[in-house]
Amino acid sequence: MKAAAVQLNSGADVEANIAAADLHVRAAAADGATLVVLPEKWTVMGSPDDLRAGAQRLDGSAVTWARETARELGVDLVAGSMAERLDGGDRLGNACVHVGPDGEIKAVYRKLHMFDVEIEGKPYRESDTDEPGEEIVVSELADGTKLGMSICYDVRFPELYRVLALRGSRVVAIPAAFTVPTTRDHWETMVRARAIENQVFVLAANQVGEHPGGHRSGGQSMIVDPWGRVLARLGDEPGYVVARLDFAEQDAIRRRVPLLEHRRPHIYSSSLPGEGRRTPTFNSFSSSLPGSGEGGTPTGGEG
Repeated sequence: MKAAAVQLNSGADVEANIAAADLHVRAAAADGATLVVLPEKWTVMGSPDDLRAGAQRLDGSAVTWARETARELGVDLVAGSMAERLDGGDRLGNACVHVGPDGEIKAVYRKLHMFDVEIEGKPYRESDTDEPGEEIVVSELADGTKLGMSICYDVRFPELYRVLALRGSRVVAIPAAFTVPTTRDHWETMVRARAIENQVFVLAANQVGEHPGGHRSGGQSMIVDPWGRVLARLGDEPGYVVARLDFAEQDAIRRRVPLLEHRRPHIYSSSLPGEGRRTPTFNSFSSSLPGSGEGGTPTGGEG
């Protein structure tokens, strides 16, 4: 399988952003990619007012374009994440939509972790506009390969990616809009770490450049293999990267280093503080994983 990560410089003009995505998705498909991932907030980037003005429902022009384009090109298209208009009030969702080559929506994942931080003196309060999701999502590609879904700031929470791997994900998508400082200092390290510790392919598609509202994203979109090797990387311009995903090599890595089989979840869960608190702990993610021996059902941009 050949896969692509698309890097965009999205702004406040939704239709211009769709046109830019269309250009690069078509180029990636012409280059042989059958799985294409767009970045976070690809439909609209900017101030809270820009996000609210550009937000759409899942039957809007953005997802309509994704469905028509995936069907036309015969690709699995992970339509990054979009500002989703929710019912009631002015709260938004941050939704990642996976569309299959038949043009049907296969899965919708809503970002679990809100980017409420301070970076080099600049505060970010994603929770002021966005409603967090409550569900971990594994989708399925056209060939049956399991696809783990995540968005941006999620990459800082390794327990999520362990759940995705233990639920069968062989590929994980990380649409993102990482800031310039966090791209510089953290992006590659965390993307490669999530690949290594879960022995999965990671398709990390980042925004790049300046956006309305004073935002700046760092680019460096990449595709990483289960050994942590960077198979392809983009720099500081919009475009795409493509790489071949060798699942036979992934199987070989998992045989040689069977780390997922070496887990000892009964020790991890018994050692965690704060059980019963409202904030999820690792145990709340691991409680219904294959081989854990425990019951329950887990629920669950960075700029």
